[in-house]
Amino acid sequence: MPTVSYLGTDAVAKIYQALCVAYRAHRGQMRKSGEPFIVHPVEVSLLLSGLKMDAETVMSGLLHDTVEDTDLTFQQVETLFGHTVRSIVEGETKVSKLPKLAFAEYADEQAENLRQMFVAMTSDYRIIIVKLADRLHNMRTLRYMKSEKQIKISRETLDIFAPLAHRMGIWQFKSELEDTSFMYLYPQEYKRLNRRLRLHQQSFQETLEKAQDILQRQLNLDSTLQQQAYKVEVSGRTKEIYSLWHKMETKNVQNLDHIVDVVALRVVISPRDKSVEADKSELSNDSDRGVWLCYHALGLVQHLPGFVPVPTRVKDYISFPKPNGYQSLHTALILNGQTIEVQIRTSMMHQVAEY
Repeated sequence: MPTVSYLGTDAVAKIYQALCVAYRAHRGQMRKSGEPFIVHPVEVSLLLSGLKMDAETVMSGLLHDTVEDTDLTFQQVETLFGHTVRSIVEGETKVSKLPKLAFAEYADEQAENLRQMFVAMTSDYRIIIVKLADRLHNMRTLRYMKSEKQIKISRETLDIFAPLAHRMGIWQFKSELEDTSFMYLYPQEYKRLNRRLRLHQQSFQETLEKAQDILQRQLNLDSTLQQQAYKVEVSGRTKEIYSLWHKMETKNVQNLDHIVDVVALRVVISPRDKSVEADKSELSNDSDRGVWLCYHALGLVQHLPGFVPVPTRVKDYISFPKPNGYQSLHTALILNGQTIEVQIRTSMMHQVAEY
């Protein structure tokens, strides 16, 4: 039973009913892993509840394979659980039948076409999220498939589903889909890079935590940010294995030290609706104030105690946005011999960048 304590009592009761219907519908069916088939829809619904999706989406996760693989009909689903659940289940079933990615010279173009078809065929974003959860659990059990099937599914996942997860802003899905696909498509490269990362992982994590703590404290102490921003949030991450490998391949480098953002921090500034300063004429526009605060924060970042700034690594994507509209300030610092990338942006810029 999915962890759905964040939903109300009535919703939990309907989810339990959906679980019972799915259990009866899939009774006697087994997966390649040897597990009862019901394990799959339950795991899908767990992934969905982990995203705090609504009851209709969690129920759809439990029922997403019932019409395709059992005698249950869409009309029965609607009668039992309503039109919304039927619509999500029906939509997920339709997009699952889209043509599979072919291995050809035009694969990149075809992958983009298929991604666009996914979006065009789904009037409800929840259909894509259920499909992504379905694919993620299938990737977790891909080891039970034959080798050629593993490669085909992984190629499709890397080219279609991981970018869809990125587009939806579901980063935990995106990273796992990419990393698992990488493991099957390029097993030797995966093993080599994974060994190298394990050697440095503790050092990376310690540096990340220390840098994040220092940066958050320094920004919190700044009087200008206290007055002009209602929230300044610092988050951090170490680069995922596929993303790291892809960057090393793109830049044609083998040394981890040559990748600036193996360890990275992000500062997201949410400016107040109004300036609390008496002379707010210079910062009359909220957008202008947010931009000004980003540059102010950049100055603070470059003078953090214990850090060595890398002047040549300052990139201004606020004054000079990327073609896709991305805006942010990038800089790099060195702490304990480890280079750390720092991105600084407003909450509005963050929305554009992530979604």
